[in-house]
Amino acid sequence: MPFSCTILRKLLLIALLPLFATETLAQARDVAGARDYPGIGRFGGSVITGYQVKDFDAARFQAAPFKDGKPVDARRLEGRIVRIAYRSNPGPSILEVSRNFEAQLAKAGFEPLLFCDTDACGGIPFTENVDILPIPQMWIDGFNYRYFAGHKVEGGRETYASVLVSENNREIYTQLVVAELGAIKNKMVDAAAMQKGLGEAGHIALYGIYFDTDKAVLKPESQPTLAEIAKLLAGQPRLSVFIVGHTDNQGAYEYNVDLSRRRAEAVAAELVRAYRIAPARLRTAGVGFLAPVGSNATDAGRALNRRVELVAP
Repeated sequence: MPFSCTILRKLLLIALLPLFATETLAQARDVAGARDYPGIGRFGGSVITGYQVKDFDAARFQAAPFKDGKPVDARRLEGRIVRIAYRSNPGPSILEVSRNFEAQLAKAGFEPLLFCDTDACGGIPFTENVDILPIPQMWIDGFNYRYFAGHKVEGGRETYASVLVSENNREIYTQLVVAELGAIKNKMVDAAAMQKGLGEAGHIALYGIYFDTDKAVLKPESQPTLAEIAKLLAGQPRLSVFIVGHTDNQGAYEYNVDLSRRRAEAVAAELVRAYRIAPARLRTAGVGFLAPVGSNATDAGRALNRRVELVAP
């Protein structure tokens, strides 16, 4: 009898285990820059293995069990999306960890939409239709998991939360996804606005340049803003600028200075590569969290502080 896709997938995961064993065993603390979602927290003794915050993104939620292998109430949610994966040492059960998160979400005001175990949820097809951070940040066993989805409206703001709990090598893995619904903010700054900012203030903040958390690789969504920088420089052949990276205060000082510098360098490199801007016209620097424009005590302030600026020499 030929193997099913499900069995092949399980065998592949088993084969991959040695590749990730060293990294898993070595991690005894949260990944850099990670923190718990306010008001929810974590199961005792857990560490954060994956952390992703997007000011605007889409997340897939299921608000009902599958029927005949198909979604019944699938929701695509847009807004600020927070994804956090945790690993707990052997000992607790999937149910214990899930129940703790469910109780905490209830205290935070979330009304349950769905809570189910493997078979009741819909087995493997269900897990293939929810957001899961990649291995080794998050492990999901399609034969053994629990899922919760909740919803709340507070102060006119609508928020969804889901918790997916599973097990790998006797360790419990949990992923929390929180979607704060909202329309996308216009972060485009055109060449004329850049010129005005440099002329009047000597600098201008750009929020249309995007990186994944803790990375310095430009995302494709950054191209419109990069094109406007190139347009500015092409229109003023004698203009040179500093490209300065900024971060919030999550993580160590040295780490953030290095990350902000690498991000500035990535912007300059792309302007040279894709838009043929002369390297001599672009100087880079990273100042980490030393020049905040908002309070690092709030999510909104931290979002303002994560930016790239053009600075006139």
